[in-house]
Amino acid sequence: MVRRALRSRRGFRRVKRNTPGGKKVTRYERRKPSEAKCGSCGRKLAGVPRKRPIDMKRLGKSMKRPERAFGGNLCPACLKDRIKEEKVYKTEA
Repeated sequence: MVRRALRSRRGFRRVKRNTPGGKKVTRYERRKPSEAKCGSCGRKLAGVPRKRPIDMKRLGKSMKRPERAFGGNLCPACLKDRIKEEKVYKTEA
């Protein structure tokens, strides 16, 4: 019987692997987290990896999110709209 903590299918997925000795074994791997989404429109963010927090910790800063304003929070289209809005407000004031 497998360890009690691994029985839940919520946190772990079952992966069948072949060992060097030729046996088939079942490994229990953590599931991938959901994709990062735009805070405004909810679209998937490109350039943000799907990794667990411990793996994200090992990545460099520039590999965690895009190197632009609101990178990792807004998609480029929403950022473009936000910049346009700010320009409109600045010219009116």
